[in-house]
Amino acid sequence: MNLTKAQKKKIRDLVYLNAGTIILAIGVYFFKFLNNFCTGGVSGISIVISHMLPSVSRATMNLVLNVVLLILGLVVIGTGFGLRTAYSAVLSSVLSLLLEKVFPLTQPLTDQPLLELLFAVGLPALGSAMLFMADASSGGTDILAMILKKYTRLNIGTALMCVDCFVAVSACVVFDIRTGLFSILGLLLKSFMVDYVMDAMENYKVFHIVTSTPNPICDFIMTELGHSATVTRGEGSYTHEERFVVMTVINRSQAAAMQKFVRKADPQSFMTITSTSHIIGKGFRGMTE
Repeated sequence: MNLTKAQKKKIRDLVYLNAGTIILAIGVYFFKFLNNFCTGGVSGISIVISHMLPSVSRATMNLVLNVVLLILGLVVIGTGFGLRTAYSAVLSSVLSLLLEKVFPLTQPLTDQPLLELLFAVGLPALGSAMLFMADASSGGTDILAMILKKYTRLNIGTALMCVDCFVAVSACVVFDIRTGLFSILGLLLKSFMVDYVMDAMENYKVFHIVTSTPNPICDFIMTELGHSATVTRGEGSYTHEERFVVMTVINRSQAAAMQKFVRKADPQSFMTITSTSHIIGKGFRGMTE
């Protein structure tokens, strides 16, 4: 069965949405909750509030806060934060509650807090990156940031950072300096790990091929790799012979096949290959995204 690009994207988004949410929930429950790492987000707020209200578990508080914020978002913002975000927020909360019932834990998995901090930041960062790739987010403080943006002059990024910084710093007061410093460190790590993971997942190869026979190369790109190319005329500075420059952007997994074909089609060709993760235009990200 041949699927269209739109169908493939829907399937990919569905996989990213669910897998990202599951990975995020595992990171939060097994590493963030048990170590009191308040690295921002609703999970961080849940840790602080549950410490002050011991009768309420962190997973339960996480679910309650996410539902409250979703309702608040619907009232104040409307449906602007998206159905996928609402789905992910509820699913991650329910999964945390389910993990709490199936794997009840009262202390961290290891006695290495720095190691656990890396997992507490790394797994949610991977999950969040997958959600962003599916045009969603984990909700929570994202919705709170949108509300702040609506009634203040702060942009979403600044508003979100203000909320997360407040949560991280509060760990110093509610718990102790050690936990607070780990939380602040985790917040700093989280701020660039999501971007790093997204760049790694969306890595493409840009080919510039100088050749005298562009047609077979372009045919291979279009028929075998499913991409297009741009051809420009050029001239060798030494020989003054006519040359063509074929420029194309392909998936990282297709790069080896591309190199092999070009060497076979034109052994005298010249190639430069660079990596990029920000491709905007037809066939990739929309111009308005």
